[in-house]
Amino acid sequence: MKIFGIVGWSGSGKTTLMHQLLPELIGRGFRVSTIKHTHHNFDIDKPGKDSYMHREAGAHEVLITGAQRWAILHENRDTPEPGIDALLSRLEEVDLVLIEGFKSHGHAKMEIHRPVIGKSLLATEDMSIVAVASDETVSLAGRVVLDLNDMSVIADFIVAYCGLSGKVKDGAA
Repeated sequence: MKIFGIVGWSGSGKTTLMHQLLPELIGRGFRVSTIKHTHHNFDIDKPGKDSYMHREAGAHEVLITGAQRWAILHENRDTPEPGIDALLSRLEEVDLVLIEGFKSHGHAKMEIHRPVIGKSLLATEDMSIVAVASDETVSLAGRVVLDLNDMSVIADFIVAYCGLSGKVKDGAA
């Protein structure tokens, strides 16, 4: 599977970009999955639900399934958070996995940069950032700079960079 990251400071618009980029790539016939990293504790389960009670009782993993979707809830408990490679091995094979976050991992990334939030460019210190998408002019030698508001151009770059350009709209190669 090809992987490509989307990184940036909090408030830069990473999730907004993902929300707009996914339909653009899927509309071109690519099967795309995502990994979203968070530094916050989160829970997609709710107290009082059976699956929540299974986890609270000590289950290592709980698989919830229904007609529309399924999910595995895995408790890290006293083990460290798994790395990208371990997480990728859990995913079904697709054309592309977009990873939001995981700034320090060495995979190729695009930085979302909005000067208005007052943070420095990550790309000046991180050579795994191969492109920057911004809503203002950015000068950065040796990196591709793209218009943050042009999803077609951003998708074109990711498709070309990942070598996915042989895919056609109907899903045939």
